Amino acid sequence: MATPTYIYKIVPSSAPPSSPLPDALPVSDLDKADNFIHLSTALQVPETLKRFFGNVEQVYILRITYSQVESKVKWEDSRGTGPGGVGEPDTFPHLYNDLRLGKNEVESVVKWERGSNDWNAAINKAKEDAWFIY
Repeated sequence: MATPTYIYKIVPSSAPPSSPLPDALPVSDLDKADNFIHLSTALQVPETLKRFFGNVEQVYILRITYSQVESKVKWEDSRGTGPGGVGEPDTFPHLYNDLRLGKNEVESVVKWERGSNDWNAAINKAKEDAWFIY
């Protein structure tokens, strides 16, 4: 699989990122417990939204330029236990940088709203705007 241009962090609207972004955003309980920041490629975001944010009305999507964090990313299964190849469907980018994700890592932020049944309208709009790309 090709190397992604961007990788993404999904943040629930209950923990909105401040503007302007600080040096380090608050870290989720899951990221703290696993000691890395869970990220997704554009191909993985729809399933991640469905699986973990299906009942959430709004999320913030943080876009991270992959080349800027590549040296600190490990491609692993969702639990961070097995190595995998860059961009493989069941292999996720995990950021190992002392749990710091902020203005130096995040290229841009958008807010998505879940439609009546799913996230498809938000995803399609972001693709049309050329914001949500692999």
